[in-house]
Amino acid sequence: MFTVTLPRDRSLVLGHRTLVMGIINCTADSFLASSRVASPDQAISVARAMIDAGADILDIGGESSRPGSDYVSAELEIERVVPTISAIREFSAIPISIDTRKQTVAAAAVEAGADIINDISALRDDPELAGFAATHGLPVILMHMRGTPRTMQHKPHYDDVTGEISRELLDFAAEAQRAGVARRQIILDPGIGFGKRLQDNVAILCGVAELSRIGYPLLIGASRKSFIGSLLDGDSPRAPQQRLAGSLAVHLLAAQAGAHILRVHDVAETVDALRVLSAVAGNKVAAL
Repeated sequence: MFTVTLPRDRSLVLGHRTLVMGIINCTADSFLASSRVASPDQAISVARAMIDAGADILDIGGESSRPGSDYVSAELEIERVVPTISAIREFSAIPISIDTRKQTVAAAAVEAGADIINDISALRDDPELAGFAATHGLPVILMHMRGTPRTMQHKPHYDDVTGEISRELLDFAAEAQRAGVARRQIILDPGIGFGKRLQDNVAILCGVAELSRIGYPLLIGASRKSFIGSLLDGDSPRAPQQRLAGSLAVHLLAAQAGAHILRVHDVAETVDALRVLSAVAGNKVAAL
């Protein structure tokens, strides 16, 4: 069991059940078209629906990290995410993570009401971000990725996927702690789909139990990703909008193996699946 401290005298308990993090992409180019929101009003509608469906956390992002994507300016990210975060805070105290690699974006998001920094670069892209998280006592999600979204799928290679990712994640956690981030505030993400081949993604899923035992809470983000399309239809991968059933299968496998958080597009369906799993498993994985 882990407890991370949130701003405004709140906390988040990880381990008593699998938590569901709903994805809200304030972008025009994220890989799943139906996850994109074009305005704060649309984002608020999506947020309300996710909260009503049982989301435990909302993850707000203003920069796509799909394969081949590039950075957008901090100003554009702030313009995209801050109105949504501010509006959600007017009606809900749900934990909110800001999906960003930039300190200025994180600062604006936290000022608007965000609680957690979710950084796909594991605090390595912006040298100011770790210090900001440490100063403000914020939880951080450190994701494994080699390269950047633009370059990460250029011939990735692993000899021991789970072992190498475990060691690199522990290195990232140690670097964060050297910058002043408290150990108890660190959550790790093996980065499914980020610089990974099909077989690497499958190996990560087979290794969730091992990854969940390296001493930190574990987040799994596999929702509707391309490897699921490949598992379903081989050389002609199924389109993102047709990967719901495959995503749910992956989510249940990860929950059974010990994942603490699932980052998902489909909150209602995932919550329902976890409830059934909980009922069958004697309430050991997810609370009814």
